[in-house]
Amino acid sequence: MGAEMKSKRFVGYLLTAFSAAILSVFFIPRGSGNGSSSGLLHGLSSGYLRVWPELELNWRSVLAAVIGFLGSGFGTVGGVGGGGIFVPVLTLIVGFDAKSAAALSKCMIMGASASSVWYNIRVAHPTKDVPIIDYDLALLFQPMLLLGITLGVSLSVVFPYWLITILIIILFLGTSSRSFCKGIQMWEQETVFNRDEAKFRQDVLPKSSGGEAYTPLLPKKERSAMEIIRSNLRWKGIAVLLLLWVCFLLLQVTKTNAAICSPLFWFINALQFPVAISVFAWEAVKLYRESKARRMVGNFEFVSEASIEWTAPQLLFCAFCGLLGGTVGGLLGSGGGFILGPLLLEIGVIPQVASATATFVMLFSSSLSVVEFYFLGRFPIPYAVYLTSVSLMAGFWGQFFVRRLVLVLKRASIIVFILSSVIFTSALIMGIVGVESSIRMIKNHEYMGFLGFCTE
Repeated sequence: MGAEMKSKRFVGYLLTAFSAAILSVFFIPRGSGNGSSSGLLHGLSSGYLRVWPELELNWRSVLAAVIGFLGSGFGTVGGVGGGGIFVPVLTLIVGFDAKSAAALSKCMIMGASASSVWYNIRVAHPTKDVPIIDYDLALLFQPMLLLGITLGVSLSVVFPYWLITILIIILFLGTSSRSFCKGIQMWEQETVFNRDEAKFRQDVLPKSSGGEAYTPLLPKKERSAMEIIRSNLRWKGIAVLLLLWVCFLLLQVTKTNAAICSPLFWFINALQFPVAISVFAWEAVKLYRESKARRMVGNFEFVSEASIEWTAPQLLFCAFCGLLGGTVGGLLGSGGGFILGPLLLEIGVIPQVASATATFVMLFSSSLSVVEFYFLGRFPIPYAVYLTSVSLMAGFWGQFFVRRLVLVLKRASIIVFILSSVIFTSALIMGIVGVESSIRMIKNHEYMGFLGFCTE
């Protein structure tokens, strides 16, 4: 119940900030969009100019690779991706325009997520004989997250750049501070546990016939690498997610060939709702029936990693969370990972599983964006291959070193602190850049109001 109340307060905070932005649409007049709006995050101006620097071995490409490596490594460990770091780096250091930088950022998130998922499926669950990726939570949140991302991207066409900057600062600081507090609580609990375990080793084991103390960060029994991989793969869940991925891809590609605000455009947008809702409903009914069946026989063990009961209100609440996270993520160009990661922690998922599940979900959402951007010609192939290769290595080695550190120190809270740090760094970087860009727009007397939705 405590996790339930905390998650509701967390989402309430996000809803308040997002609702304030939505309501402001009715009080601030829209413009025709004829003025320039040189936003870093989205590049929403009508006079969009594509800027693609040549891939050369110079300090810019090397620095971008170094920052991208660190951002990908830490971002995937925390389950947030790192898009809030990549976009400013590609824009300010390398020199890409905003839209191309956002597309390349998705390539980096996809690469890091892919290598992280490959690493995670070879790792056993810390405490149970179940997959380290919670497929139930992935199937529950992914449909609404994808639907929310498409809604957020549509809203990003309307929202002015200064408002997006304010949302970034409010939301990122809120999620990072909440995650940091969560990390402190876990650190204190781990300190008590480690102290008790050390005392047990010192006082009990020397008097016993031998053996080792139970360590919850290690599997209960040794298994081969192939057994762990087979345990971590749930082909039915993966097949459903792939089907959802293909459906959204076909709809998005078809929509790009339709005229803005044409009947076909609105029809394709409307089709995304039954696709997402049907997959969500399928998983929600499954969780509800399993949870109800357990309660009827007196088994109060949780169905998934989340420490909440799957009742109808809880399922609707999760649908709202996924939709809100995706909408805000699409609006800010981050994909929603910075909300999903903290949210999984709030509903009681342990850090290792939260990181693996959030990264798994990001692999589908980021790859969907990459394929769509490829068909639209939004990024140069040489730079995409270069940066994706960097993030592939970063995702694997980031998971490797941090997981080893967690095992050695017996502190899973390290993952939570990394998540909080990446979100806070993204808020700091994008906030500074956003304020600077907004000030420049004011000095240049550029248009800063809301644009029309059907503006090209």
